[in-house]
Amino acid sequence: MGGENRLLLVFDGECAFCQMCVNAGRRLLPYMPVVRAWQFVDLGALGLTRDEASASVQLVGPRGLHAHGARAIGVMLALQPHPLWRPLGRVMLAPPVSWAAEGAYRLVSRYRHLLPGASVKDAA
Repeated sequence: MGGENRLLLVFDGECAFCQMCVNAGRRLLPYMPVVRAWQFVDLGALGLTRDEASASVQLVGPRGLHAHGARAIGVMLALQPHPLWRPLGRVMLAPPVSWAAEGAYRLVSRYRHLLPGASVKDAA
């Protein structure tokens, strides 16, 4: 993908669990969007609010693409060139799997401070 067509993945940079997930994506996925912590981007220019960015991962791209939470992960997987990840992403985007994926995402997001890795704030 060219620079102007690159996707941007916005995540909580103060969440060590979130950073671990980003690092896993970089390690495992052939294509990874540009990744930035929401604390260091102009949210308004992306059409995002602080509440949205702090609540869930946001995927922003060309032609008005905007997905958040489990849908953002599903879109990222569906765009992969690898034949394993692409179908997984498509399944994740289709109901009823998408409903379950979003429920699981919300649960993990709510309790992420209890998951592996202390928060970056706590580590400082």
